[in-house]
Amino acid sequence: MNIKRVFGVILTLLGIAGLIYFAVIFMESSGAERQIKSLVVYGLLGAIFFFTGINLIKTTHDDSRPPVGNKYDDRHGHLGRSNV
Repeated sequence: MNIKRVFGVILTLLGIAGLIYFAVIFMESSGAERQIKSLVVYGLLGAIFFFTGINLIKTTHDDSRPPVGNKYDDRHGHLGRSNV
């Protein structure tokens, strides 16, 4: 498994947790200055972590599968060997 994808999943999960905590604070807030600062911090960090994790997962190429068109390609019934 690719380390970058694992890190992307971890960032995404942390982002989701931050956004959920943001929603909980938002629903319980009364408008005090300290609560507004917490809303901004948790919402911003949650969004940054979430979108960074999603982007890291999407842009990281999978190393476990071989590239298309290499010598192990089985389109013609052989695995890089001649049919002699």
